[in-house]
Amino acid sequence: MRDTLRNAMLAAVMTAVVVTPIFGLRLERAGIETVLEPHWSRVLWACALVFAVQLLRPWIARLFGRSGGSARERQASGWRLLELSPVQRQGLIVLLIALAMVWPFMAGRNAVDIATLAAIYIMLGLGLNIVVGFAGLLDLGFVGFYAVGAYTYAMLFHWAGWGFWQALPVAGAAAALFGFVLGFPVLRLRGDYLAIVTLGFGEIIRLLLINLTDWTGGPDGISSIPKPTVFGLEMARDASVEGATTFHQWLGLEFETVHMVIFLYLMALSLALITLWISNRLIRMPIGRAWEALREDEIACRSLGLNPMRIKLSAFTLGAMFAGFGGAFFAARQGIVSPESFTFIESALILAIVVLGGMGSQLGVIIAAVLITVLPELAREFAEYRMLMFGLVMILMMVWRPQGLLPMKRHHVEVPA
Repeated sequence: MRDTLRNAMLAAVMTAVVVTPIFGLRLERAGIETVLEPHWSRVLWACALVFAVQLLRPWIARLFGRSGGSARERQASGWRLLELSPVQRQGLIVLLIALAMVWPFMAGRNAVDIATLAAIYIMLGLGLNIVVGFAGLLDLGFVGFYAVGAYTYAMLFHWAGWGFWQALPVAGAAAALFGFVLGFPVLRLRGDYLAIVTLGFGEIIRLLLINLTDWTGGPDGISSIPKPTVFGLEMARDASVEGATTFHQWLGLEFETVHMVIFLYLMALSLALITLWISNRLIRMPIGRAWEALREDEIACRSLGLNPMRIKLSAFTLGAMFAGFGGAFFAARQGIVSPESFTFIESALILAIVVLGGMGSQLGVIIAAVLITVLPELAREFAEYRMLMFGLVMILMMVWRPQGLLPMKRHHVEVPA
């Protein structure tokens, strides 16, 4: 108990040292002078919260069976409530999908819009999870494939007049092609060297989008991108083509802008579910087992007769394809694309979703994407400290739970001593 109290006090002191210059002292205008005003209440609340969490940490560990015993005993004692039979698991999944489909008709417009963004990040997180979580290849330029998908749809509309449903498979194929091409330079690279090459790829894509002004519009991007249609009918107040019928006119309903928001959410949810289903099937197939073998040990993978070159190429290609689909939908939702939407911070955010949720864990990636998207919207007053708080959360996760929120379950056998 004494050691626990000492650690909690030390954690509170360190919190005060870190938080005081940021939250405790603020520059404010007093007439023509600038004064330094203290705000100790925020510092005290932060220190009290850290002290309480650190003090209760041993009790929480005992509650979840995380102290003592074998790994199997700890899992059985702490996570037995999370173990469901296949029938119960399928019923829970169906219930959650039904609730997700009904929810936008009862929620506000802003909440539905945020949920649409969360679905996009779920799609991107599941795509990167194939590369990082399943195959164990660190990719810091995943946003490049995202940009390729978005600009493919934007350029096909701008130069060829294609609609969303025509351009969607082409956007996925274009991103997959870029992933396949990227796979060749990184075949012999591992670890930090692989991360540096993929980081450079993402920046090269962004710089090309800025400099190819004749095709991409340069820094201004491409605007007036149309929204997806429903069976060829536009969801708009008036049709863009004279004499055409809109979706609302066809149903005899009065047009409301919230209908488009709900439609985009349902589309994003459908694409995320399709991505989840495909990736879940892939991991159970031989290609998924090959990804796991590559992640665990490339030399052992080669000794089993597997071709690491093909495995890496397949991981990059399939992961990039899902990013391309997400990029095309992002362009349709926003109505405009520009290079500033595809900076390195987006790659870092998507990678953080995979790491925070648990590399290789699909459910963990979904939960992390929702948390990272929704929580900043609930704390608007701390918007200027968003990246600071995000960094602190990642540090705490790496210290206390490096395997992620819901780590991937791996089959293992324990030999009794």
